[in-house]
Amino acid sequence: MGDVKLSSLNKKDNVRYLRRYLGLTQKDFINQFLTNENGKPSMSVATFSNLEAKGGTRLNEVILSASESLGIDVMLFSMDGETFAERLDLELPSKKETQNINKIRSQKGNIKQLVYRLTMYFSEKLFDKELKKGDKVESDRVLAEKLGVGRSAIREALKVLDVLGMIDIRPGQGTFITNNESNFFIIPLSWSLFMNGNQTDNILTVRNTLEIKAAELAAISQKTESLEKLHQITSNIHAAYMEKDYKKFLECDLEFHICIAECSGNQVIYSMIQTISNLMRRVSGTGMINEEQLRQIKDEHQLIYGAILSKDGTAASKAMSEHLHRSMERYNYR
Repeated sequence: MGDVKLSSLNKKDNVRYLRRYLGLTQKDFINQFLTNENGKPSMSVATFSNLEAKGGTRLNEVILSASESLGIDVMLFSMDGETFAERLDLELPSKKETQNINKIRSQKGNIKQLVYRLTMYFSEKLFDKELKKGDKVESDRVLAEKLGVGRSAIREALKVLDVLGMIDIRPGQGTFITNNESNFFIIPLSWSLFMNGNQTDNILTVRNTLEIKAAELAAISQKTESLEKLHQITSNIHAAYMEKDYKKFLECDLEFHICIAECSGNQVIYSMIQTISNLMRRVSGTGMINEEQLRQIKDEHQLIYGAILSKDGTAASKAMSEHLHRSMERYNYR
């Protein structure tokens, strides 16, 4: 983008900003992103501190490792500080959310398994109508006895479910099922992605299949309000492109896909695409978007919108399929 300033001089400041954004000390940052195959730090705190203050040749090592782990573009670190901060807000969770996720990632495998068991336990109770949204669940002591684990492990697993929005822990009152009980059938997907980065390809396959079907259904949709919203988003994409507003364009791009899912009239497709799209925004590939790619995206969106407007389900699904295929190449997902 012509209005995005790139400079190697920004790198050290952006590395420091990233570390603070993640809520990590220098030692914690090294342990998370700069370790060898044996799990040993590949850099001392003194060396890292010097790189943050003065820069140096090993700064690229830090950037490459952190970028790969977080799934963000290495070129972001060459942007000016303000643009870098804006892009982090787009591509990574909020500071509080990130800190919680970092903590979650540090848990042992048994906590991960316990989270899964608790999710299934609560889901079965929801299916059997023994629980409904807003209901209080058993105490950690009762849950520990039923699942045959220690109370401390249960408490840690419940904290994870609270972070993911599946339950609501209220100090002094107890633990309650979230008011959005559908979270139990959508959010485990988020958990899987955060804990197992190697699931990205599989999740992308599911997302693409759903988006193609969503485009087809949107073309025959009678949801006038949602279609009007899609028209507005399409106009916003064009305006952002003409204004070369990088941030706005990316935001509208995400809204475009989610809105098509909304237009489909299928609540399950809408919920899953909304979840996956927000996740993939944070773990997207390393392709640097330029003006030519923005033009391609804009034109492809226009084809999809045109097919939906013409109520041609076949053309809409084909246009979406081709758009997603080209996007895979643009963002280097594979």
